[in-house]
Amino acid sequence: MPVLVFGVVIYSSQFPLSAHDNLHYEKFADGSVKCIEDEIPFELSEGWAWERLSNLAAFSGGKTPSTSRKEYWNGDVLWVTSKDMKSKYISSSQLRLSVLGAKQMQTYQPNTLLLVTRSGILRHTLPVAILKENATINQDLKAIVLYMSQLAEYIYICLKGMEVQLLLKYTKSGTTVENVNFDEFQKVLLPIAPVHQIEKIISVIDEAEKIVSGIEVDKIDLKDYVTRAKSKILDLAIRGQLAAQNPDDEPASVLLERIRAEKEELIKQGKLKRDKKESIIFKGEDNSYYEKIENKSENIDENIPFEIPDTWTWCRGYTCFAGMESRKPTGGFFDYIDIDSIDNYNHKIKEPKHLPVSDAPSRASRAVQTGSVLFSLVRPYLENIALIDEKFSNSIASTGFYICNSAGALYPEYMFYLMISGYVVSGLNQFMKGDNSPSISKDNIESWLYPIPPFEEQKVICKKIKSIFSKIEAIEKSLS
Repeated sequence: MPVLVFGVVIYSSQFPLSAHDNLHYEKFADGSVKCIEDEIPFELSEGWAWERLSNLAAFSGGKTPSTSRKEYWNGDVLWVTSKDMKSKYISSSQLRLSVLGAKQMQTYQPNTLLLVTRSGILRHTLPVAILKENATINQDLKAIVLYMSQLAEYIYICLKGMEVQLLLKYTKSGTTVENVNFDEFQKVLLPIAPVHQIEKIISVIDEAEKIVSGIEVDKIDLKDYVTRAKSKILDLAIRGQLAAQNPDDEPASVLLERIRAEKEELIKQGKLKRDKKESIIFKGEDNSYYEKIENKSENIDENIPFEIPDTWTWCRGYTCFAGMESRKPTGGFFDYIDIDSIDNYNHKIKEPKHLPVSDAPSRASRAVQTGSVLFSLVRPYLENIALIDEKFSNSIASTGFYICNSAGALYPEYMFYLMISGYVVSGLNQFMKGDNSPSISKDNIESWLYPIPPFEEQKVICKKIKSIFSKIEAIEKSLS
C-alpha cells in the first residue's frame, strides 16, 4: 500500500503489498507479483508498511582527488572519509577541498545519508551518518540521496536500529577490509510509519539519545580516571617508587656489564658486529651522570629526566634492545599484525589478519617472538602498543611498528609497562614529523633513555602493577 509521509504520497515502481492470505507480496512495474514473506523481518503495526530503500533514494559514491595537487586541498568544501564517520552528524573535518578540487567531485547537500561500504571498522558497526553541510566523499563511502530529505532522521533511525541484522546480511570479508554488498543493500526493506508517528518517533529517539549521551560522557570520564590512575602507577613503577628495593638483588649495572662482556666475546669471534652507538651510562665520583661511547665520556646530567634508585641504571635503547629481524610470509596463509589489530586502550592484540601469502602487504616483514613489544611508529600518541605472547609469536608485524626485543637486561613484561608509560610515550611524541601521518623513527626509540631496575626487581614491579591494575579494572567494570 502507498504510504503518506509528511503530506506526500510515496508511490514506486515496485512496492510491497499485503494480500488477502495475510502474506506479503511485491508488485513490479511489469505487473508481476512475487511473495516476499521470507524477507519480512517482523510484523508491523496497523498503518505501517514495508518499503525498499531503493524506492526512497538515489545512490552514488565518491573518490579521492589527487593528493599531489596541492591546489585541490585546504579549501572550504568538506571532504568526508570513513575516519570521519564516528557520530550521527557530519559537519566538520580536518581535510577540506578547494573549489578547484571539488569540481572533480559530486557535492552532496545537507540531510544526505552517508554509509561506509569499505573499511575494517565494518566488523563491529555499520557506520551511517547525516550530512549537516555540503560535502564530497571518498571511495569508501556511498551517498544515500533521499527523494524526501525530511526522512533523513527517520531512515537513519531505521538503519541503526537494524544494524546487527544488516551487518550479518550485507557485509562480506575482503583481503584486508570488510565490504558492504551495496547492490543488495539498496534493496533492504525498511519499516515506514505514518507521518504523525514518524515525527513522534524522532522526538522520542532524540530524548533517548540525550540520556545515552549523558551516560557515555560518564563512561568517558570514568575511562579518563582509570587511564590517569594507571598512568600514575606506571610513573611510580619506573621511578622505583612502587616496589621496595631488595639490597640483595644484583644491580642492573652488573647485569649490563656481563651482557657487554658476552657481546665482546662474540665480536672477537666474528659472530657479531660492534654497534658504534652503544654506550655505558654511569655515575662518576662527583655524583654526576656520564655516558661513555667508545673511549669518550660526556656529562649528561641535563639529559637525565628523574632520579632512580642506586641499584638501577639508565640505558639507551641501542643497548637495552636487541634490534629487529625481518621475516617474510611463507606457506599458504599467515597472521598479520597491523595497526588495526591493536586494542590501544587495553594495549592488547585483538585480532591479527589471517591472509593468503599471495596477498601479503609489502609492509608485512617484521619478525616477532614471545616477549616482543610492538610500538607503533605512526601516530605514537594513539598508543598502539602490545606485548606478544606465545599465541601470536608466529605472526608477522607491519613495518609501521618498532619491535622491542630485550637484549637481556629487560624482563619482557617490565619492558611492556615501560613502553606504555607516559614517560616513554610522551617523550617519543616530541620527535613526530609529518602532517597527515605524524611518525617517529627507529632511531628516536633507540636513542631514548630508559630506567632499568635489577632484573629480579623488574619481576616484583610487574607483579605489583598487575595486582593494582586488576583492582582498578574490577572497579571500572562494576561502575560501568
